[in-house]
Amino acid sequence: MRCELLDYELPEALIASRPPEERDGARLLLIDRGRGAGEVEHAAIRDLDRHIERGALVIVNDTKVVPARLFGRKRGTGGQVELFLLHRLDGAPAGAEDLGGGPQESAPRSERWRAMGRASKPIRPGSVLDLERDGALVAEVLERAEDGVLTVQLSSTAGLSVAAAIDAYGHVPLPPYLGRGDDASDRERYQTIFARVPGAVAAPTAGLHLSPGLVERLRANGVEIASVTLHVGLGTFQPVTADDLDLHPMHAEVYSIPDATAGAIAAARDRGAPVIAIGTTVVRALETAADPARAGLVRAQSGETRLLIQPGYRFRVVDALLTNFHLPRSTLLALVFAFAGRERTLLAYRAAIDAGYRFYSYGDAMLIRGVDAP
Repeated sequence: MRCELLDYELPEALIASRPPEERDGARLLLIDRGRGAGEVEHAAIRDLDRHIERGALVIVNDTKVVPARLFGRKRGTGGQVELFLLHRLDGAPAGAEDLGGGPQESAPRSERWRAMGRASKPIRPGSVLDLERDGALVAEVLERAEDGVLTVQLSSTAGLSVAAAIDAYGHVPLPPYLGRGDDASDRERYQTIFARVPGAVAAPTAGLHLSPGLVERLRANGVEIASVTLHVGLGTFQPVTADDLDLHPMHAEVYSIPDATAGAIAAARDRGAPVIAIGTTVVRALETAADPARAGLVRAQSGETRLLIQPGYRFRVVDALLTNFHLPRSTLLALVFAFAGRERTLLAYRAAIDAGYRFYSYGDAMLIRGVDAP
């Protein structure tokens, strides 16, 4: 797919810098793939239970966002520095362990990490970075790769494990397009109510809309809810710069499909119920685990996915999708094009812009249902 086809114009005023006052207070655009392109309905997230059929299976992402941004100074020069944690060198994603926040005598207080660094001058091997309150975390830079990614020895000096110190002193990694730093409210609102497994450096944003009350109403309407884990990585913010999407180096993300969810999908197929993905991260996890021998089913498994979904992809598991509005020239928009069709998606985006919908991570959402029109 030519990448200029992923472009659209968005007034900057429509980028949501804050979430709605209520978690389920966003607007909802309804799209039916069986109707003509450009035919949309306007609704509200809080009424989502009216637009999902009884007996459907809704699948959410239970990843938990880690406060992966750390600020401090270079020892010796005092220069300001920012460190963005990516993953531990043992392969675990950032914070993929208990982050209870209390002292953990038996947990590691020194670990090697991959991280991105930002300062007025390049951060070179041998640099020592005193991070957060009174140097609660210290990072010794061991290596710097050609792409700028750092290998650091991260040590806690606060009587906590490294993971607990990150949780206590780190900052919520808000997307850069929000144009602001995090505050105390983001600790809650940039996290879904399903967040259970630490490891993401960005939120699975469609899931941010689901409130406890809305989930209760869905369940009361016979909707079953299951979960997968996909730790959203820093690559989710990277725009497509190649001329052709096939040449884009898709980032890897860690995922897991539990036995219970694989069984729930099989049961949904048996009763003829649709599988509804809450967000593109759920789509990537389910489609990666699609069982090639059994149509519509998945295998319980864990691993890394580099699946890049673009127009022409044949979806094997997901029947409907709740998703936010995505950035131009992004792999997320390409996935939505693949699911709903490029023309239908762009017409829907135009309708949302004309109606003043709010875009991106803290913005409004769209629900794409129905079978593709012949």
